[in-house]
Amino acid sequence: MLRVTICAVGRARGGPEAGICADYLDRFSKQGRALGLGPAAIKEVEPKGPGTPVSEATALRRALPAAAHVIALDERGRLLTSPDFAAQIGALRDRGLGDLAFLIGGADGLDPTLRDAADARLSFGPMVWPHMLARAMICEQLYRSATILAGSPYHRG
Repeated sequence: MLRVTICAVGRARGGPEAGICADYLDRFSKQGRALGLGPAAIKEVEPKGPGTPVSEATALRRALPAAAHVIALDERGRLLTSPDFAAQIGALRDRGLGDLAFLIGGADGLDPTLRDAADARLSFGPMVWPHMLARAMICEQLYRSATILAGSPYHRG
């Protein structure tokens, strides 16, 4: 099973994005079970002291599962179609990888040392998105990738 962890700075505190994330992660875990994917969870971190990219990076590093394949969400990252993203998830699963982690920074983004140490960088486009929306977007794309890999009609693109 390829377990998925979204390591994110800040707390959702029950806002609408938290409900969206919970729904899509539940769907991903159910759809993915038969595909060798899941479960998926969000680990929220808060830095000790002032919230700077450096202190956030320390908290994010502690939240990472050991030996995880790490993908940093960053506007300078690689743009993928949903089928290409699904293919990458499937390839990581097929390699026998146990853990996949996504990194979402705070308001000032990810510390460059953490971003550069990631195995890959993924972009949702050249625009900067609020980190709570980025959470919802990655959760939806995880669910979409499971449906693509399962041949479900959810993805019609």
